[in-house]
Amino acid sequence: MSDHYGKVKVQLGQMKSLGEDAEKEEVEGEMPVSAPSASPDQSSCITTTGTDALGSSNVCKQTGKRSSKNSFSKPVQGSAVPAHAVKNLNSPLCEQTLHIKGTGKILQGKSESNGNSVAVQASRNTQETFCEDGFKLPRKRRPVMVDTSKAKTSMEALKLSIKELKWKEFPLGRRAACDIYWHGVSFHDNENIVSGQVNKFPGMVEMLRKINLSRAVRTMQELFPEEYDFYPRSWILPEEYQQFSAQIRMVKERDTTVSPTFIVKPDGGSQGDGIYLIRDPSDLKLMVGAQPKQAVVQEYIHKPLLIDKLKFDIRLYVLIKSLEPLEIYIAKEGLTRFCTEPYQEPSQKNLSNVFMHLTNYSLNVHSGNFVHSDSQSTGSKRTLSSVFYRLAAKGVDIKRVWSDIIALVIKSVIAVVPELKLHYQADIPPGKPGPTCFQILGFDILLMKNLKPVLLEVNSNPSMRIEHEQEVAPGVSEYVPSPVDEQVKVGVIRDTLRLMDPFNKKQTVTSHPRAGGSDHGEEIPVDGEAQGRSPDNTGNLPPLCLKQVYPKYTKQFNHLRLVERIAALFIRFLGVKGNMRLGPTAFRTFIRTCKLSNSNFTMASVDILYIDITRRWSCALPESREGWDCKHSWKPFSTWQAGSSNPSC
Repeated sequence: MSDHYGKVKVQLGQMKSLGEDAEKEEVEGEMPVSAPSASPDQSSCITTTGTDALGSSNVCKQTGKRSSKNSFSKPVQGSAVPAHAVKNLNSPLCEQTLHIKGTGKILQGKSESNGNSVAVQASRNTQETFCEDGFKLPRKRRPVMVDTSKAKTSMEALKLSIKELKWKEFPLGRRAACDIYWHGVSFHDNENIVSGQVNKFPGMVEMLRKINLSRAVRTMQELFPEEYDFYPRSWILPEEYQQFSAQIRMVKERDTTVSPTFIVKPDGGSQGDGIYLIRDPSDLKLMVGAQPKQAVVQEYIHKPLLIDKLKFDIRLYVLIKSLEPLEIYIAKEGLTRFCTEPYQEPSQKNLSNVFMHLTNYSLNVHSGNFVHSDSQSTGSKRTLSSVFYRLAAKGVDIKRVWSDIIALVIKSVIAVVPELKLHYQADIPPGKPGPTCFQILGFDILLMKNLKPVLLEVNSNPSMRIEHEQEVAPGVSEYVPSPVDEQVKVGVIRDTLRLMDPFNKKQTVTSHPRAGGSDHGEEIPVDGEAQGRSPDNTGNLPPLCLKQVYPKYTKQFNHLRLVERIAALFIRFLGVKGNMRLGPTAFRTFIRTCKLSNSNFTMASVDILYIDITRRWSCALPESREGWDCKHSWKPFSTWQAGSSNPSC
């Protein structure tokens, strides 16, 4: 018995040593890519087999080698290297550091490879069990179940993604609960979900309408004007028509040669519907029948960056994985949509030429010049990496451009999160049964001639269609596959599902970067391989095409979450629904939490202040409360504001 025990102990020691060596080799083989022109790594798998009474142990180790060829070259035909083993360096996010526009600094991402970060992951298709001798044996787990009955236009891409993952699809729904529900339009596509995960946030559709997005960004522009200069000056119609008219009149009076151009976007419009250009406020179409038309009018972006003499924009896919804590992922690959008429500066003659000035695919696809192409780098719709490659060839600093785009995305999400949390808690109160949420957003971004990115809009329901309509005979059209769309969109959906895999979420323990992040002066490589490694730990799938950017860069953007903290106070003391009035006890708690009390402002003074405020408010007539003199009503605050050491929250 003791001899048998000794043999087993020796064999276990050998297996453990072999595993540690292989793990060490694998870590050493991971080489962060520092530039868009870097070459793909060549991976080789060396299998060492040791056979004994316990069976065989296979260990695969990877070695990374750099090639002199550029990153956009394809793998050699007949190579033993599997396609999924070649890193996709076409992706614009293959960077080590992230530059913050206007500061000359680099965003420093904190790699989660330190000793405090622990990732315990199980295989996608296995769970661990034990045999009689105590050794672990794999057994199959049930597949993740996805309800696709409400998926609508994203159905084809979703089907391909689920098939790749070997999960189970329920296209007609399921009486019992599913793990993931994929909705086509909004959270409320299915009202009877009490568990699992839904790919929409309640309130996201409303929050990203043109008017609400403009309001949210405007609030941040007032607080942080230098940080939020990426959004065009906007006016909300019809309520701000007078301010808009006065502003244009003032500009023209100052310089009669100036004739600015503006773009008008209907509040609920999509796919370019209802968008038009104007040069004078009198050209506005303010009414739809007897109803005023809700819209946003924005400054037209002059001097856009052109490729092949054509104006284009970028469609970038962004995953909001959760709101609490806030987690943001950006797809490494995106789309570029081109106009179909050579660009000219807007004039009265060409103002109505949508094929010249508007980049919307749904508009330009009807142009006779629209080019459907199977190539990534030609046609009227191309991959983002192919455009970046062309720019890099001309000497453009792609790393800086990409860094500015990432900063734009993070800041935009931070702007809408406070109100989005209100919608979320109104529909799914804490402690009540309900699903968790995630969502893919579509950011439309324009590059100016000076390479500054400008946010055009954010789409809550970006098109995930992977086919396009094509006329095959006069008057006869049918849908045909679009290789460029399929390459980008299937990857985004598939890897979103991988990140939301409920089994991996339960079996993975990860520590988020500290709130402080890393110092600006310390350059830490972006853990592209660690982030890109499959969360399900399987070699059958390519590395993740989604890159985490928040909370990875927490320190650089944490100060912008001021409004979110105020909203948290609002939710805590007033709730989301119902009572909008603080009682005396809640008012005391508010003062303590905000650290407003000190030796000069006691709790007795707090009670007197509460009585005075409520008395003054009650005496005010309902119709006059809106115009109530703030200085008069809040006069008692002057007594403690002067003495308080920390009067702010």
